[in-house]
Amino acid sequence: MNADSFLIAGLGYYLTLPNLAFTAMGVFVGMIIGVLPGLGPMLAIILATPMVMKLQAVTAMSVLLGVYVGGACGGAISAILLKIPGTPINAATVFDGYPMKEKGESPRAIGLAITASAYGGAIGGIFLIFCTPLLAAVSMKFAPAEYFALALTGVICIVIVSQDSILKGSIMGVLGLLASTIGIDPFINVERFTFGSVYLMNGLNLVATVLGLYAMAEMIFQVQRGRLSDSPGIKGFLAPFSVLTEPFKQWKNLLGSSTIGTVIGALPGVGAVVAALVAYSAAKSCSSYPEKFGTGIPDGIIASEASNNACVGGSLIPTLTLALPGTAIAALMLAVLMLFGFLPGPDLFNNSPEMVGGLFLAYGISNIFLLILGLLFTPLFVSALNMKKQYLIPVIMLLCVVGAYGIETNITDVGVMVILGFLGYFLVRNGYPVAPFVLAQVLGNIIEYNFRRTLTLSGNDYSVFFTRPVTFGILIANIVAFTLILTPLLPWLKRRFFGGRNG
Repeated sequence: MNADSFLIAGLGYYLTLPNLAFTAMGVFVGMIIGVLPGLGPMLAIILATPMVMKLQAVTAMSVLLGVYVGGACGGAISAILLKIPGTPINAATVFDGYPMKEKGESPRAIGLAITASAYGGAIGGIFLIFCTPLLAAVSMKFAPAEYFALALTGVICIVIVSQDSILKGSIMGVLGLLASTIGIDPFINVERFTFGSVYLMNGLNLVATVLGLYAMAEMIFQVQRGRLSDSPGIKGFLAPFSVLTEPFKQWKNLLGSSTIGTVIGALPGVGAVVAALVAYSAAKSCSSYPEKFGTGIPDGIIASEASNNACVGGSLIPTLTLALPGTAIAALMLAVLMLFGFLPGPDLFNNSPEMVGGLFLAYGISNIFLLILGLLFTPLFVSALNMKKQYLIPVIMLLCVVGAYGIETNITDVGVMVILGFLGYFLVRNGYPVAPFVLAQVLGNIIEYNFRRTLTLSGNDYSVFFTRPVTFGILIANIVAFTLILTPLLPWLKRRFFGGRNG
């Protein structure tokens, strides 16, 4: 069956008033939870799963898809207004979103985030519907060697987006890579850097890390600055009508970032954090004014938000066709689908085309609701954050505690979050960006696993990285990019290590 056949089969199965209402509710709840720092679509889907199990399968999946789509966008609002990404996937939105807010362009910035997310998600939906077999086949041909090379690209991108200091950004990236090695060795079952702690056997919890370095550190800054009786100064507003068309004025950025998000989303284990980072870096590299990135321009928001929402559609491609989830959230949705008796893969497409079509429609319509509800209820989302610091800070810290504890119900995660909060405060105060640390921690696990998996499969033959054309091509591109990054550092290195020795 082709895409049209699936959509036609799904029309009667999905297109009912209750299904549409539940889809809208899922998007709304996802955005609300995404806005609140410390929570996000993953936790929302976990909480929603028991509640939807008594609904019809397509209705239940519509709710979860709505939460997924809404949550992926909602975190951008707190990222823009408070410099605290609601979820890790919105971290790149901070780069230009918060500076736009500082310049008094909050309505435009949030409107751009919502519209770019909706349009990017819609483009991802087009790929999902019409290019599923092609992209799924491509992702299946990727061996661990290709994943290793692609993850290295992500590390290089981390350095690129370190606007203030490439050296400090690189240092934080290296520390993030080292942090990713904490825990049980995935291949030989040996503890590494755990110092005898049972908690560290599973490594640093990513949610606790993000909440600590971003949210808690920012709250410490706010307390240190004083004037807690002042509100953030964010007034209720509606996004300007112009944001509906503004992303189309940068159609190359929008289409390119959405494509990057879809493709990376279709690669299992990479995820929206990498997609947003790569898309942001690509937009900066292709821009005629790259020096303006990070100063508060729409280009960065469009790239970040279009890519991370397109990643939602991309992650569903291997999930539905190959039972190979692209993200942790997709894995949870895969489990829910199987609980309803649907086994993803060829059988799902051959035996239940109406379910496949229903999922396609639910995802596409979720992005329509995201655009409508996101812009319509912007004042509500803003008002949730628009309170005096003396009230806002305890609320955010409480949400951080709930978020850190709620993922694995481990009180130690709360302690780690607090410790990293103070560490993040001192790092940022001394000019060290924390985003490279978080992003490198995510990429480190991907790099190590795929590097060692490649060597295991090849019998420790390192030539495999050069005999596979795709891997070799990506590695060459990485070397070129790394050389370009290193060039500006050469004068500093020369002065630091060789200066003043003559005479």
